[in-house]
Amino acid sequence: MRHKLILFISIITTSLSFSQEQPTSFSLQEAIDYALENNRTAINAAKDIEAAEKQKWETTASGLPQINATVDYQNWLKQQVQLLPAAAFDNTQSTIDIVDTYFDDVVRNNVAVSSPDGFIPVRFGTKQNVNATATVSQLIFDGSYLVGLQSAKVYLQISKNAKVKTDLEVRKSVINAYGNVLLAEESVAILNRNIEVLTKNLNETTKIYENGLEEEESVEQLKITLSSVQSNLRNTERLRKLSYQMLNITLGIDIENQTVLTDNLESLTEENINLGLLGSEEIVENNIDYQIAENDLISNELLVKLEKSKALPTVNAFLNGGYQAFSDDFTFFKKDQDWFGSSLFGVSLNVPIFSSGMRSAATQRAQINYEKAQADLNEAEQQIKLQIASAKSDYQFAIEDYQNKQENLNLAERIENKNQTKFFEGIGSSFELRQAQTQLYTAQQELLQAMLDVINTKAALETALNTISPK
Repeated sequence: MRHKLILFISIITTSLSFSQEQPTSFSLQEAIDYALENNRTAINAAKDIEAAEKQKWETTASGLPQINATVDYQNWLKQQVQLLPAAAFDNTQSTIDIVDTYFDDVVRNNVAVSSPDGFIPVRFGTKQNVNATATVSQLIFDGSYLVGLQSAKVYLQISKNAKVKTDLEVRKSVINAYGNVLLAEESVAILNRNIEVLTKNLNETTKIYENGLEEEESVEQLKITLSSVQSNLRNTERLRKLSYQMLNITLGIDIENQTVLTDNLESLTEENINLGLLGSEEIVENNIDYQIAENDLISNELLVKLEKSKALPTVNAFLNGGYQAFSDDFTFFKKDQDWFGSSLFGVSLNVPIFSSGMRSAATQRAQINYEKAQADLNEAEQQIKLQIASAKSDYQFAIEDYQNKQENLNLAERIENKNQTKFFEGIGSSFELRQAQTQLYTAQQELLQAMLDVINTKAALETALNTISPK
């Protein structure tokens, strides 16, 4: 019983320790840092770099000395027979005795050894043999190997650029997902406050109506407004749950994890207003898409070199050494077994001479693809310039729109307050009040969306510039 209690306590302690290791609260920057380490796409991009580094060494090692060893064991279940002309032997008893030492009675009796025109079946070698060899080979010159080394470096750089692009996209995705959660939270809070005010107004209006001082239409108008806001609240609460789940997926944690955000939408919006970013220098070469297009150009240039290198000779050298043993029985592990050594050194030269125009056509095809890559790079440069200009325009508009929506909300609040006062003083209609309330609710949602737009457009501009600007 005591052991069971100790085991139970250990399991509980381990579970608590594990749960404490799982982060549950994040500021925006903490969420970005966490996602860059734990997001599935970011992890795979990092592994691609590791794989590229291994491939680089794999390519390098193919031109370094290679050592291979082989051991062959052969056991003739029935040995091959070679036929020798009988005329080569004297037709004497001594010849027959020699033949008899090699063959069984069936073979010997079926051969007319006395006939000078016949053949004598002969078996050469032993029934079993072992051959152990080791070979050292070295590439001396191969043009395609030199191009391969350059390609391996380019491939590694491509993987690194892909990791940079992935990190930028993950960062932008986290910002968008984080902002969507804050938007949902703020929307829920505002809708709850609106429902509270509407419920109070409906209760007061209902009492006034019951006392005969207000029309029934006024009560019905408030009920319609309240019902609409309540419906929006239920939908927003569902969207809030989905927003949290999307954020968890982006962060790389369990979808049902209870995540808490420590930043709020308003302060985050103010932090992301950076007018200096609008005047930042547009260096196209810093854009990751430009760098990827540039890598593609270099890759196609190397393919041209590769096709040209196939017209160059290749030189290889090798050194071979081994031992052989022969026996009619399996005696190869005995001390008295004879082993016969051999060694060989050689150099091979392969010179391409004529390929019926195949190599020339392959080189021309590679050259065409290289020219296409040059055109793609020029096109990418123009597209990136347009992308940066568009991102700056969107960011500037988002800031201006945010400031405009703040003023609109202030106006909508004043209008709603005036109409509410008029309504309860009996000098305003319920229709005018409902219209003012609807206008207020629209202004509230527009301001929240404008806040989110400031955050998201800044992230898009930073991605286009491939820079993280100070807040």
